[in-house]
Amino acid sequence: MTQASADRSTLPAPVLRGLPRETLQRLLVAGALTLMLVALWALMHRNQGVVLDGKLYAVQALQKLDPTLHADVYLQNTSQDRYTIFSSLYAAVINCVGLERAQLLLMVLCSVSFIAASWVLARELSNAGTAWLATSLLIISVGYYGANTIFHISERYLTARSLAEVLVITALACHFRGWRRTALVISISTFLIHPIMALPGLLLLICLRFSILQSLVAASAAVAATFLVALTDTLAPASAHFLAIIDAPWLEVVRERSQFLFLNYWSLKDWEINVRPLLSVALSALVIDDKNIRRLCAGAAIVGAAGLAVAFIAGAVGPVAILLQGQAWRWIWITSFVAILLVLPTALRAWPDRSCGPLCATLMVLAWTFPVLDGAAAIALAYVLWSLRSHLGEGTGRYLRWAAFALASIAVAWAFASAWTTLTSAMGESGREPEWVARVRAVFSLQIPALLFVALFWYAARSSAGVWAPLTLLLATTVLSALILPGALKQVGTNGTAAEIAEFAEWRSAIPPASNVLIVPTAKAASFAWFTLGRPSYISLDQSAGVVFSRETALEIQRRSEVVLPIADPDWQVLKLIQQAHSGKKPKDPTRPLTAAALIGICNDLQSNFVVAKENVGFEPLRHAHAGAWKDWNLYDCRRVRAQQSTL
Repeated sequence: MTQASADRSTLPAPVLRGLPRETLQRLLVAGALTLMLVALWALMHRNQGVVLDGKLYAVQALQKLDPTLHADVYLQNTSQDRYTIFSSLYAAVINCVGLERAQLLLMVLCSVSFIAASWVLARELSNAGTAWLATSLLIISVGYYGANTIFHISERYLTARSLAEVLVITALACHFRGWRRTALVISISTFLIHPIMALPGLLLLICLRFSILQSLVAASAAVAATFLVALTDTLAPASAHFLAIIDAPWLEVVRERSQFLFLNYWSLKDWEINVRPLLSVALSALVIDDKNIRRLCAGAAIVGAAGLAVAFIAGAVGPVAILLQGQAWRWIWITSFVAILLVLPTALRAWPDRSCGPLCATLMVLAWTFPVLDGAAAIALAYVLWSLRSHLGEGTGRYLRWAAFALASIAVAWAFASAWTTLTSAMGESGREPEWVARVRAVFSLQIPALLFVALFWYAARSSAGVWAPLTLLLATTVLSALILPGALKQVGTNGTAAEIAEFAEWRSAIPPASNVLIVPTAKAASFAWFTLGRPSYISLDQSAGVVFSRETALEIQRRSEVVLPIADPDWQVLKLIQQAHSGKKPKDPTRPLTAAALIGICNDLQSNFVVAKENVGFEPLRHAHAGAWKDWNLYDCRRVRAQQSTL
């Protein structure tokens, strides 16, 4: 018997014995690392359901199926729905499987595609081994961009941004595989999904086709032209609608609701978050001696910096509506993506340098995974050290290596101390998964434990010379994924579920289609009105998201907030809330109980058709008797209130 046949006779399954040992080992390693990514995603990217901006895209999709929702103040004027076909695609899936399953299906599909496209791109830029690490860090690092930590890469709920990110990354992967025409077609097609997210992807592809100097000159000229157009339009306002200036009443609402559109309101932390990727790609370009990577880093930095410059002009000059609505600060998302994708390849390349390599690598990795550290400052320090490495002597290098060890030790000690606190403290019942899974999830959310897990797993899978080690890891991650995924994918919200829709069938029958419903307090408004009752909401924070796209929407939101002022302060005045928090003033309760007088005032507005509230203030409301969170809540018909108010 030959040695090869003897090796094959020891393989774990007869069906695999025909494969060469090396091929089988590579397959098992790839399978184990793939399932590691699955388990890692399940631990760090739990599905949040139809929340935040996901609610807006869901109601836009539902409006395609139920046109009566068009009466909602968010939808009846210009909104982001006019710039995307995503709502129609989403509606088609909802029509087949329902809202809850459609959201989950599309969110998982986008997440899987995001990871796969990122791995392919990382593979084209480096090698398969490094690609696993680079993709893992994309899952571990949150990747915030913009202000107030509102937006981040690969969000945990479904929006058009989710699909747009996948298409942009796929286009980049195609470009580096040599399929440049395909990359352009995909990139241009992304404008049908989300133009704001698609534009930086297309600009980056254009930068990759030209020299760095040409791209820099073109970007500078474009920023200068934007400034001149905005200044000219401000001094001599154009009659054309697309160059309309946001007037004072409209601007007041936009600033209060969406202060993150104006860079002058950004905090120091916001700037740290957005400068970090620019510094990170600069360091990657300095460390990695590869023409493609350096051009990618330069292009990503140019696009991101140009976006910030255009966004500053948009908020400071005019403002011109189309420029503010374009939200060019979002271009930094592609810079953040490229920066995170190249963190570990850069660290691996820097580490062998004996002068300052270990410290530079440590600083760069911790800048994205150690929240206690100022990420921008850490990368800036690494950049300076790497630039001066030829001037550092052996003695200095020795001290810097000790500094790297000390910094890494501090980070690991902090992570273990925080993890111990998490593991030993009481945890609230999530209702989604076993407690041990919730605790592991909380530990991994610290990022450094997740990074250590990935590093150890990657080393174990790739360093073994045999078949049994990767097979064991494959089986272990299979079991781990099977235990974690159900809780990660489980829906916790009840709004819009078949059970809740059936529970409120009586209210749905009592409310005519296209009738506005006010939920008191208004924080409950949008989801319950849209997805459970299937009716337009009178006013809510979610609906005010469209104020930058429509003057009519902005002024109507402001008017309706004055109508409900007796029971609630305007929750769309986010800027005021932020300023109060910074001033140290104790926030007061923004809501007040519903009274008969307040109800009469609200119902006197003809746009208010029905009111849902806990308080019973007369007028023969329809009481909800079903056990649960809404037990004894009341549905008021404003027609009855208006008819009876004269008798009070």
